[in-house]
Amino acid sequence: MMAGFGHGTRRYPRSRGRTWSRTGPDRATLGIVGVICAIAGFFVLGIILGPVAIVCGWLAMGRTWSGGSRAWPALVAFVLGAIDTLLAIIWLAGAASPGSGLF
Repeated sequence: MMAGFGHGTRRYPRSRGRTWSRTGPDRATLGIVGVICAIAGFFVLGIILGPVAIVCGWLAMGRTWSGGSRAWPALVAFVLGAIDTLLAIIWLAGAASPGSGLF
């Protein structure tokens, strides 16, 4: 026989933990992207890639510090991004000082 409208064959088609939207990147991907941006930021464009790594790490942690043991890439991305940003700001401040001219 035919199932009625809105009544599937299973009683609970979705579990409670699987109801989020799958349109955006997941937390593991954001953590890995953040780590890559933080490491690349030590070599090029640290003033841009550092804050990107911080944002990716923070979003990968779920905007909270209690991420558990699976959130280590997110924490590494956040910390390395902060160090990267701080070093880039110090480097820019040193490059803009009056004593760094040609003579």
